[in-house]
Amino acid sequence: MKLRIGAGIAACALLLCACSGGLRPPERRAVESEERQFTAPADGDLIAIFETSLGEIRAVLYPDAAPMAVENFTGLARTGYYDGTPVWRVEYGFTVQGGDATGSGSGGSTIWSNNPYPLEADPALRHYTGALCAAWATGADGAHAGGNSQFYFVTALPGSVGRELQEQLTAAGYPESQVDAYAAAGGLPYLDNTDTVFGQIYEGQAIADQMACAETVQDAEGNDTHRPTDEAAVTIERVLVTQYPGPTYEELNPTPAPEE
Repeated sequence: MKLRIGAGIAACALLLCACSGGLRPPERRAVESEERQFTAPADGDLIAIFETSLGEIRAVLYPDAAPMAVENFTGLARTGYYDGTPVWRVEYGFTVQGGDATGSGSGGSTIWSNNPYPLEADPALRHYTGALCAAWATGADGAHAGGNSQFYFVTALPGSVGRELQEQLTAAGYPESQVDAYAAAGGLPYLDNTDTVFGQIYEGQAIADQMACAETVQDAEGNDTHRPTDEAAVTIERVLVTQYPGPTYEELNPTPAPEE
């Protein structure tokens, strides 16, 4: 099986080509919005804590809006499926992707005997920066097979949804609050209704942005493979599914007692 993040990669081509080498995480401002993805989690909300080799990312999950995506993700996480797996694809200004235990980018699993699950596109959830999304599997014929264990975080740059694109979203019927949220946060609106959004980073966006800056391997023709080099490899050490607020970083990483 071959995995794709979705359509619209060409729309980022100019941006990506202009940012080769010496990449730095962008400076982001807090987004003031009443949209669900920018509302702080409430006590008891389902969350996922990604412990990675670069630091910790925390995301709130939306089982009411994407029940199968969340059930599959949490079910696999609780078995340790994601432990020790690589972030195998990084694209500055676009996304970082992982969730394949084979590390190849062409594998994946589900809790339903590896059968894929369907698209769950909720109009209240969008591909804003920080969105946690299900990567789509495609069969050998190129047809969509559905979702599996692979996921990605949106790392679009501030200002990536400019005025022209905002006008297109308005013309397409997006509410003003969503257009404003895209304008403030950046994002990948051309993936809306194409891929499933099932969570949102509420803590650790800087870690995802740092992943997106990883040096990547070039092929023989000099094309970017978007695979981190061995020296820049990023590992998802563990994914903990719990309820907000969850354990603190210090509780998850206690300091060893000094030897007497």
